[in-house]
Amino acid sequence: MLKDSKHSLNIKTFGCKVNTYDTGLLESRFTKAGYLLKDQSHIHVLNTCAVTDEATQEAIRTIRKIKTKDPGSVVVVTGCAAQVDTDKFRNISGADLVVANSHKGQLEELISKHLRGELTEKIFKSNIFKKDDLEEGGGREEGHTRAFLKIQDGCNSFCTFCVIPFARGKSRSLTIEAIRTRVKDLLAQGVREIVLTGVHIGDYEFGLENLIEDILLNTRVPRLRLTSLEPIEISDRLFDLFIDPRLCPHFHMSIQSSTTSVLTGMKRKYGSREVESSLNEIAKRVPNAFVGMDVICGFPGEGEDEFLDTYSRLSNLPWTRIHVFPYSERPGTYAMKLDGQNERTVVSRRSQRLRELSHKRYLDQALKQIGLKKKVLVLKNGRGLARDYWPVVVEGLSGSDSHNEEILVEITGIYSGSPGRAELPLTGRISDIHSNL
Repeated sequence: MLKDSKHSLNIKTFGCKVNTYDTGLLESRFTKAGYLLKDQSHIHVLNTCAVTDEATQEAIRTIRKIKTKDPGSVVVVTGCAAQVDTDKFRNISGADLVVANSHKGQLEELISKHLRGELTEKIFKSNIFKKDDLEEGGGREEGHTRAFLKIQDGCNSFCTFCVIPFARGKSRSLTIEAIRTRVKDLLAQGVREIVLTGVHIGDYEFGLENLIEDILLNTRVPRLRLTSLEPIEISDRLFDLFIDPRLCPHFHMSIQSSTTSVLTGMKRKYGSREVESSLNEIAKRVPNAFVGMDVICGFPGEGEDEFLDTYSRLSNLPWTRIHVFPYSERPGTYAMKLDGQNERTVVSRRSQRLRELSHKRYLDQALKQIGLKKKVLVLKNGRGLARDYWPVVVEGLSGSDSHNEEILVEITGIYSGSPGRAELPLTGRISDIHSNL
């Protein structure tokens, strides 16, 4: 088996956009090291997530499925779960090699040594808070037209529900010059949209607004998009930058709650007033922007009154979609020690109410898009993504038609071909094809 497959592997990505960036980097590094990237391979690299305990359990289930199908395969666990839930993988015979984020930079070397039988250890892990580098050069997965560019990693906030600082380490940032160079590299590879991502991009060391302005002024990036921001991280200067149409009118707000007492328990640095102000200002300063939000439902100390306060406030604020996260205990977080833990049935009921609120709002906003013309980047199979983040099924496109081109599309309706999906894409017909954008 090793003779035929030791130089081929596949990577499975779990979790967030930062992990997607890291997978792009791993693909590049493995290719340079002489490995072939193949879906069907005996070597499996799992780039894991640890944001919830369920995320770790998903990785464990994946290991077992792989080994059941191919007992002789090699399974390598890396990423955040490998860093914070190391012992869970240590005790699973199906995990052949566990390489924590602290040692991710040595991954290809460690795999090669493992295949040659030169390793006497299974676990490779050290203190993540001593890690200073960001492992530059990732972001683009093979065949994708959009690229995630990690500008920052780690977090210094230590919110009570979050284990990520222990998985990613301290906050650290790439320089503006290094990011500008990487943007130009990605554009030369044919990337048409770059998404600035990180664990906490609002903590970007050299000023997020400075970085965005530099990219817009000094590169020909066609589309630039931001990932999660907190309410207090949206400034007047940031709003002013949206005058440039290349900066996509899309906000992903990490609010987690809109009730001050709950936010205090989470150790967030803002309250309900800041949540209201930020959402109202977005609607005022960037009209018709797509606004998604992360909200944790059922956090300890969130009683019925607090939940209804959040529900009522959000019902009356402008936004497009809520990503609802039912609170679940995460070993290693301070929130497990807090009073006011909610029953799972209560958390589920509240989560369902928020999802129903989100679904209704999303459909209401989707109907308002009909008749509008949007610049849509064609991804694959006739699917596309508008600058304002609305997904669009373009009539008459299939396969590789106009792939990686930005076309002008008139929105005609809401797609009904994905039953069971709460958030359906729009449909549209081609109005014009743009080149040299």
